[in-house]
Amino acid sequence: MSKLEKLLEERGPIKKIGVIGMGYVGIPAALLFADAPCFDHVLGFQRASNTSGHKIEMLNRGESPLKGEEPGLEELLQKVVKAGKFECTPDFSKISELDAVTLAIQTPFANPKDLVPDFGALIEGIRNVGKYLKPGMLVVLESTITPGTTEGMAKQVLEEESGLKAGEDFALAHAPERVMVGRLLRNIREHDRIVGGIDEASTKRAVELYSPVLTVGKVIPMSATAAEVTKTAENTFRDLQIAAINQLALYCEAMGINVYDVRTGVDSLKGEGITRAVLWPGAGVGGHCLTKDTYHLERGVKIGKGQLDYPEGADSIYVLARKINDFMPVHMYNLTAAALEKIGKKVEGSKIAMLGWAFIRDSDDARNTPSEPYRDLCMDAGAEVIVHDPYVVNYPGVEISDDLEEVVRGADAVVVLAGHSAYFEVKAEWLKEICGKEHPVIVDGRNVVEPDEFIGEGFVYKGIGRGDKNGHEMN
Repeated sequence: MSKLEKLLEERGPIKKIGVIGMGYVGIPAALLFADAPCFDHVLGFQRASNTSGHKIEMLNRGESPLKGEEPGLEELLQKVVKAGKFECTPDFSKISELDAVTLAIQTPFANPKDLVPDFGALIEGIRNVGKYLKPGMLVVLESTITPGTTEGMAKQVLEEESGLKAGEDFALAHAPERVMVGRLLRNIREHDRIVGGIDEASTKRAVELYSPVLTVGKVIPMSATAAEVTKTAENTFRDLQIAAINQLALYCEAMGINVYDVRTGVDSLKGEGITRAVLWPGAGVGGHCLTKDTYHLERGVKIGKGQLDYPEGADSIYVLARKINDFMPVHMYNLTAAALEKIGKKVEGSKIAMLGWAFIRDSDDARNTPSEPYRDLCMDAGAEVIVHDPYVVNYPGVEISDDLEEVVRGADAVVVLAGHSAYFEVKAEWLKEICGKEHPVIVDGRNVVEPDEFIGEGFVYKGIGRGDKNGHEMN
């Protein structure tokens, strides 16, 4: 039996858990740990900063700081707070009282071109853990990170801060989150959990931590680096799939056909050995994960131990996919300009009503939203831009209203950038009356409106992938 195995045996089963980072990943993870009967107590750690400090009191009152539709989250929060099994604190010294600590901290890229991630917040979190780390504890990184980070930077920082040695004095693992806003609790319970320790004892201890919160999902053990690659690769593949349908949508526009007809046709081929997984086109890809994880994967290759054998001078298909998805807000702008030109207007001087600031339907998550570059393009061209979103309340430097009628009143162009449920209910006759224009423009980036209804009311319609309608005659 190794030294670490003896320490873990002496400590006994995991009873007290800490979760660092009270966001879209940390909050649901902490609540599910707290709800598991085998765990005694869970601490959520949150810095008392000007921007995020309010979460501490809200969580301790049983109020979720996450807006948007998150089934069961607030109810579970109230349950575990009332039971005394969960509390949020800014006091990182309490880490010393715990058996296991997980870190769910964002890892963006300041500039994707240089493939250097901004690990500042993550490193600060790791240092806080290291300062209070005790023998026999388990540390798990849930953040999406460059392959090699757990056994590299994270291990080094923890050892420097604690004076302990990973794999001997404490367990260290990577168990990447696999959640999507709008279904956080369900995803954690039902998705298989990838768990990769730096050694067998670390992996086993991390499996012990995550198994009690799973219902349908199972634990898949592997090495720490393999777990890091799994997470970055699965998001990179999803981004690639979205880029494939976005490029097809652009092709269909150029050929004058409906991409949704083509998608239905492609998706209809089913059978053994046939996998298409055709996704949906749209106004752009947002969120914290897909917009950066390709670059984590690419960086993992660059700092890896081996030599990459790849066609000389060829672009990475993953990076090319990123460029296509980043182009979609530009395409939305081009569609807007073309529609306005059809009624004798330019973007300059036009009033543009943007519907949707969140990057995903019925959520308040606006991280890396494609709405922002679209808005910037319109404003740089001299347009008056007003933004509506029923869920996003605050966003730095952007005024957002939840009054739809106020936003679209007098608009020359109404542009749908998020597929919120409320937008499916908008009727062409009502919208035209509020816009007060003979030929208002509607640009649909999420296949929300029925083109013929709006064209029939005199709108100039443009839609992603709608080559069959984008060149319509004006009524």
